[in-house]
Amino acid sequence: MTDLEAGSRTSRVWANAILPILGVVITIAVWWGITAAFHIDSFYVPSPVDVVDSFMRTPQFLLQETWTTLQRVLIGFVIAVAGGLAIAVTLATSRIIERMALPVLAAVNAVPKVALAPLLLVWMGFGDSPKIVMVVLVSFFPVIVSTMAGLTSTPADLLELARSLKASWWQTFVKVRLTWALPQVFVGLKVATPLAIIGAVIGEVVNPDHGLGSVIAGSGASNDTPLAFAALVLLAIMGVVLFYLVAGVERLLIPWARAISS
Repeated sequence: MTDLEAGSRTSRVWANAILPILGVVITIAVWWGITAAFHIDSFYVPSPVDVVDSFMRTPQFLLQETWTTLQRVLIGFVIAVAGGLAIAVTLATSRIIERMALPVLAAVNAVPKVALAPLLLVWMGFGDSPKIVMVVLVSFFPVIVSTMAGLTSTPADLLELARSLKASWWQTFVKVRLTWALPQVFVGLKVATPLAIIGAVIGEVVNPDHGLGSVIAGSGASNDTPLAFAALVLLAIMGVVLFYLVAGVERLLIPWARAISS
């Protein structure tokens, strides 16, 4: 390995691993310092130590609730991605359908999802179904918008090249338009990931049976702020892990995208 390769590898490790960890450590230190310097009561803002103590009192319970929320997030996210991609491809292939459907989709997205949560209980009853639907409603629109933006931004010279090579419509769409749109698609997926978690929590707070949203709702009723913060920290960790998983898949599938953007 040459000195240049070794330096490049060290730079990647620093940028991809050390800097994110350093950012988390600094955030926790600032949080801890503020609570200690201003003597903030744990009822209002618990310190990191209070949050860890709250987690250690019932770790199995909190991990089980985390798994429940994660299942709802993943199921709803997969449905939102599949549906969002299908809708975006349909809209991108027909200008008439796009003009007809886009105002409806924008109107649906503009409706406050918190207002829909009680209605979902009326329509679908209790259990996982209304929470999964809430995840879908919150996270599918960014997938549609980003995918459409990618599919409609294909350079004209690439389309001319495909036509000159006598490529069929399907070949042009898959090998040119869809391939060019993949970076934008992953932008939408990364935006939709934290929104999926928010959707699951909304459903669990409105209908608190199981999940971290239910823990937050219950801790508010019992004035157990450290427990609520422990649930929030677990949700934050879940969001970071899912975000980086999507980013990792992006790097594996389209490694050329970073070179183009650079």
